[in-house]
Amino acid sequence: MIDDLDKKILHALQCAPRLPFRRIGEVTGVSEQTAARRYHALRRSGVMRVVGLVNPAVYGNAHWVARIRSRPDRVGPLADSLAKRPDIAYANLSSGGSEIICTVRSPVEAPRDDILLRQLPRSASVLDVSIDLMLHAFGDTSTSEWTGYGAGLTPDQVRQLTADRSPVPAGPLRPPTDEDTPLLNALAEDGRTTHTHLAELTGWSNARVARRLENLEASGTIVYDVELLPERLGHTLNATLWLRVAPARLEQAGEQLARHAEVAFAGAISGHHNLMASVICRDAEDFYRYLTTQVAAIDGIDAYEVSIRVRRLKQAASLIFQGRLVHTSPT
Repeated sequence: MIDDLDKKILHALQCAPRLPFRRIGEVTGVSEQTAARRYHALRRSGVMRVVGLVNPAVYGNAHWVARIRSRPDRVGPLADSLAKRPDIAYANLSSGGSEIICTVRSPVEAPRDDILLRQLPRSASVLDVSIDLMLHAFGDTSTSEWTGYGAGLTPDQVRQLTADRSPVPAGPLRPPTDEDTPLLNALAEDGRTTHTHLAELTGWSNARVARRLENLEASGTIVYDVELLPERLGHTLNATLWLRVAPARLEQAGEQLARHAEVAFAGAISGHHNLMASVICRDAEDFYRYLTTQVAAIDGIDAYEVSIRVRRLKQAASLIFQGRLVHTSPT
């Protein structure tokens, strides 16, 4: 189990994934060496990964949320095959093991049936499929990350970490070149790969690596994510909330959800339920408390549904293998 210092370092990375260990140490009150040592221990244990990914919008892709209901006795192989696909992320088994919930990256203009036929293997185990477009993600890096593990940074410490960060990429999106491939592969494996190591992999100078990264980050072409395994942090109940909110209150409700420490993601979607949230709690009683206090206090919700996650299969860039986050091979 991690201690309070580990939690502060995790929070610091969520606010600024590539911030130097020296700066993280200054804000958290430890030496640069201690901050680095704690980070590497967390990464080796498989409880967390910092990853750098190409924004799907660069290729004209949007995120679609798929719910696939399957026969429980056959859902395992289907779920595993989907999790291995590079264009499917955040795959989970839910609802007692009879439902797969995943995110599909595909162009907005693609016909709905075309998306499903291309992504789903032909299988008699599939009973029903629904797929909705992700319209908008709520919150920002400092407010929308899951921090339910507690003992994080104070608001003042967060401001210190994010003071020099632009809140919104300047754009426009710039597609990577073939020369960027070694750099992108390295960041997908470790989003904190140093400029020196990136220079060795690309054959560029440190200065050129720094300039190229700055351009890709400023345009929003590269985005960073801190992937965590909440189960390893003592939070064993994960759920997806499907909420229906009046359109006039959708923005306010979504932003409220994104600020909750229990929420890992909140977004507006198409379909019968127009707001979804990934919620992480310690146990069933903790989830009940959250549902009947914080969710109940949000105005405008007139219907809800809950899918309880029974097995986590994939994060944005990591498969879950034997209780560890592991890197997926580059495509």
